[in-house]
This record gives sequence, C-alpha cells and structure tokens, in this order.
Amino acid sequence: QVQLAESGGGLVAPGGSLRLSCSASQSIFSMSSMGWYRQAPGKAREWVATITSEGSINYADSVKGRFTIFRESTKNTLDLQMNSLKPEDTAVYFCGAGKGIGLYWGRGTQVTVSS
Repeated sequence: QVQLAESGGGLVAPGGSLRLSCSASQSIFSMSSMGWYRQAPGKAREWVATITSEGSINYADSVKGRFTIFRESTKNTLDLQMNSLKPEDTAVYFCGAGKGIGLYWGRGTQVTVSS
C-alpha cells in the first residue's frame, strides 16, 4: 500500500501562482510513475501531468508552459508548480502513483482561481 497526501491548495487570483506537494509513504523514486490530475465540479477527472521513474515528463495541452511537475528528493514529494493560473484551473487536484499492479490516489487539495 502507498499512502499519498496532497497539500498546498488554496484561493489565488487569476495570474497568480501556487505550488502543490504530494507526500508519499514510500520513496517516490520507487513508483513506476506519478502524476497530477484534477476534477472540476460536474466534470470528469482529467490528467494534468505525469513523470515516470526514468524522469520522462508529459503535460496536458491546457497546462503546458504554465505548470511544472518535479520530484523533490529531499522531502520525498511530487510537486506541481502552477503559474499564470486561470479561472478554468479551478478544481480539486489529486496526486496519483503507480507501483507494481497498484494505482494509488490521495484525497485531493482544492485550488480556486478567482478574483
């Protein structure tokens, strides 16, 4: 079992920045892949960004150039730096991790972009 816990969400004005962190109960480098996903009210959960164990990174087109996913080895966290935030980025953000045949999720952190 892998436990994940997200933090760093909050209320931010359009154009602002937030940094989300996902702490894991096991080494983040032992995961085959980790990623960020989000779910806006009334919508399905959507993929935001992923990083593989080899360090390969991919982003959804909607966040490319604005969001950066990275592994913070000193804290054993998966972070998501979000810049130039837009109201349409408002959602609950979830951290997900794959290890072996298991897929694990955190409980999410709310991000609200509003003036």
